[in-house]
Amino acid sequence: MKMSGGPASVNIKIALLLTAILIAAATLFYTQDLVKKLQQNEREIAVLFAEGIEYVANTTSPETDLTFLFDNIIKPIDFPLILTDSNNNVSLESRTDVRNIEYDSTLTKEELTRFFADKIREMDEIHKPIDVVYADSIILQRIHFGDSELINQLKFYPYLQILIAALFIIVGYIGFSNVKRSEQSNIWVGMAKETAHQFGTPISSLMGWLEMLRLNFRDPDKVLDITDEISDDVEKLNKITYRFSKIGALPEIKTMVVYDEINKVIEYFQRRMPQTGRTVKLTVSGDKTVCAEINSELFEWVIENLVKNALDAIDHKNGEITFSVKDNDGNVEIDVNDNGKGIEMKRRKDIFRPGYSTKRRGWGLGLSLSKRIIEVYHRGKIFVKNSAPGGGTTFKIILRKT
Repeated sequence: MKMSGGPASVNIKIALLLTAILIAAATLFYTQDLVKKLQQNEREIAVLFAEGIEYVANTTSPETDLTFLFDNIIKPIDFPLILTDSNNNVSLESRTDVRNIEYDSTLTKEELTRFFADKIREMDEIHKPIDVVYADSIILQRIHFGDSELINQLKFYPYLQILIAALFIIVGYIGFSNVKRSEQSNIWVGMAKETAHQFGTPISSLMGWLEMLRLNFRDPDKVLDITDEISDDVEKLNKITYRFSKIGALPEIKTMVVYDEINKVIEYFQRRMPQTGRTVKLTVSGDKTVCAEINSELFEWVIENLVKNALDAIDHKNGEITFSVKDNDGNVEIDVNDNGKGIEMKRRKDIFRPGYSTKRRGWGLGLSLSKRIIEVYHRGKIFVKNSAPGGGTTFKIILRKT
């Protein structure tokens, strides 16, 4: 188990940044391409408008129908347009020569002339004006036009989108960093709690055996029995040290009898249960021969964590913790049941989260480590099978059968 993000975390951040850049570039390219197409479409309308005026100017028939020109070309124009003479002068008296341009009608003639001259320069920088020609040589009028409001909005849309995306990434990064720092803090706090939790049982047991040794130092048989128990507790401390030293390393997996591995842990707790002053019955039942590929030290750690958490959950006399081992279609299934306080539905997912705890001891990192040991190192599964407040809890472990 690694405590930091490492190269994988950096690679994910780089991949997300590159993806964001590609999306922004694609959006910008697509929008600009769309703007060019719309500009070309508006130019074609302006050209059609110019050709219509040329047609009217060059026709000699007084009965020419101009309805089509006004209804289908002039009215649909939604972009700014100014119709001038060959010298770019605007007829201020004609309302049809200026379209889709807002201006203050109370301005003086000189002010309006300067205003439209500035507008014409702005539009000519965007689009080359179109000449309306009479008799193939005489320029009657010029059509100056700019971009419609839709095109102007589309021009700035990708930049707005990129800005929003950048703000989102910044806020997301800050949030991710805060969550990561909080999680790392929870892991260290949980590791400290779990270390104390792991050493607590054998140390308490050693203190009890030492007291019994003082009381029975004159009885050689009892002293021998007590020293055997002390030896077991010292061995337990060595195992705990070994477990913590192997965190992050690849464990050695062997074919082991699951029932026997569980029973070793139960026997250890049973011999020390009277010293705690509690009455809790621990039993294991089921298939006594089925085997699985496991690491004995780490698997025992998982079983110990489940027993300790069950003991924490039992706040009454006559507690029971039962293990059931079953061979089921190529898998070994282990049910761990207690008659403790149970877990609320909304907290079932949280109990495997590093640092989560509802008690002064336990459930800080024990179940998180257990989940990693089973699912990562043993490629199995561990989850809450069922639980109810006041109705106890059942955990299920699934291992691959050998």
